[in-house]
Amino acid sequence: MTTSANPTDYVHGYSSHESRRLGDQADTLAELLHAGTAYPPGSKVLEVGCGVGAQTVHLVAASPEARFAAVDISAASLAQARARVTARAPDALVTWHRADLFELPFKDAEFDHVFVCFVLEHLPDPRRALTALRRVLRPGGTLTVIEGDHGSTFFHPDSAYAHAAIDCQVRLQHEAGGNALLGRQLHPLLTAAGYDRVEVRPRAVYADSSRPALVEGFTRNTFIAMIESVREDALASGLMTPADWDHGLADLRRTADPDGTFHYTFFKAVAVNPPSGIANREPLNVP
Repeated sequence: MTTSANPTDYVHGYSSHESRRLGDQADTLAELLHAGTAYPPGSKVLEVGCGVGAQTVHLVAASPEARFAAVDISAASLAQARARVTARAPDALVTWHRADLFELPFKDAEFDHVFVCFVLEHLPDPRRALTALRRVLRPGGTLTVIEGDHGSTFFHPDSAYAHAAIDCQVRLQHEAGGNALLGRQLHPLLTAAGYDRVEVRPRAVYADSSRPALVEGFTRNTFIAMIESVREDALASGLMTPADWDHGLADLRRTADPDGTFHYTFFKAVAVNPPSGIANREPLNVP
């Protein structure tokens, strides 16, 4: 999902395989990530960096009478998003906008709520992005942010080679101007950007053979598929040898076997855009 600068900088690429991976991730984790997120009828909601609409379909399902504006910098992604939402929620109240996060074509304070999922991790200056979003969010309106943190990954059987392969993705994303470890930084980022009542909660994914849907949908089709996708770049950058990479991916796939386990933590934050000069530090009690 991209919102500014060159859309080709998106570290995971724009292949049909990546589009399916994003859909698998969103569908598998919908209950975990979207629990507690619902907007009142008639409220105006901005989704920034909607990508292929993987999260949009879940937003509109939870709030069918809210009015959504979905923004992305990629025309191809927006076309996929429109098709995905039309197929699954033909009556959804969504308008589609190709725009840069820092040049949003909306009036000041136009939206009651803003939703940002897996976007900040790809931006070189997430604090600046969060600050910019305050312009279009009305005073008292809420911002919801969801990000992952690859440093939260642990699994059985453990493997130094598998961790090294994951680190390749972290390093490549850093070189592209992003941060795959952003989840742990949400509270200080939002506070520094001027938001109030910032509340962050971890959303942990744990998969073992007793949870086959998570093993397939998250461990295999989301996380391992993401690491597999950076093989060529990792080898071209000299981050690992081909033999060590193949060893690491084989070990990572072992975590999805019947005797394997896999853990990852997402972080979900909700914050308020305060009226100018007014501070309210009461937490929002995010579920």
